[in-house]
Amino acid sequence: MAQGKNLALTLGAVGAGVWLAYKAYRWANRFDFAGKTVLVTGGSRGLGLVLARHLAREGANLAICARDPDELDRARDDLARHGATNVQTVVCDITDRGQVERMVQEVRERFGGVDVLINNAGTIAVGPVQTMTLDDYREAMDTHFWAPLYTTLAALPDMRRRGGGRVVNITSIGGKVAVPHLVPYDASKFALVGLSEGLRAELAQEGIVVTTVVPGLMRTGSPPNAYFKSRHRAEYAWFTIGDSTPGYAMHADRAAGKILNACRLGEAEVILTVPAKLAVWFHGLFPGLTSDILAVVNRTLPGPGGIGTQRVRGWQSQSEWAPSALTALSDRATRQNNEEPSRP
Repeated sequence: MAQGKNLALTLGAVGAGVWLAYKAYRWANRFDFAGKTVLVTGGSRGLGLVLARHLAREGANLAICARDPDELDRARDDLARHGATNVQTVVCDITDRGQVERMVQEVRERFGGVDVLINNAGTIAVGPVQTMTLDDYREAMDTHFWAPLYTTLAALPDMRRRGGGRVVNITSIGGKVAVPHLVPYDASKFALVGLSEGLRAELAQEGIVVTTVVPGLMRTGSPPNAYFKSRHRAEYAWFTIGDSTPGYAMHADRAAGKILNACRLGEAEVILTVPAKLAVWFHGLFPGLTSDILAVVNRTLPGPGGIGTQRVRGWQSQSEWAPSALTALSDRATRQNNEEPSRP
């Protein structure tokens, strides 16, 4: 008994020592963003814009892309107000490989190549699985799997030529634990987690470090631009209230700081928010029980009906519940992070 206890203590001490040595190594070899070229997809609003603001303060050369030129113009002005002096904006549909390759070439011509790639762009459709169409699944996979693969393949030659680089993939808690009413989103984020983890293992020998970011809810201000189906007003209400709940949803500035710190230290994975960490831990230990609990949660969510398989934006799904005092924090983030939609 005593020998077993001593062995356990010894193994624990050795493990702690290895972990501390690993952390010390990462800290000693931390990445400096100053003077480096960082490409942020979906950088015109929300989390992408907040990340760009942080990077501007650290002296990075910034390249941001989005499909909407007006959003990019507003983002450029925003970044200028935050002290950015070297910003390139590129209109690009990242689900089109040809456009992605042209975008990276434009960045290469201006800055000499990409040092850090942050795959941030995303899309989300909320509603019961009965109302999700094949197009919803295709769009999610195009945006969350194929687009990050296209941008990574386009940027890798620059990183290889320079002997190293950083890739950050913004996935989701939905890529670890499948959340009801988000099945296409969940499936595509699971795919991105697998891609990200596989790339890290294979690219490490080339000095290219890949970090997988797993956010829980974040107050980026995105709900008005998300898509909602079926009983869309009720779907928008629960989604936006959750996004605005203190202690459950993380402020976008705090999230950006943690993401960039993980990139700086070359961490394999960072899970944002305590609820997300608990969910991943619990699911890892009790996958069957997690699924049963989520099945119960699903019964509390709005059922099929309303507009059915059609989808509308969040700003078209407002009700007495959203916007309201319950969504005040999320609404504020919408105004702060260039998420206010252009309405026809």
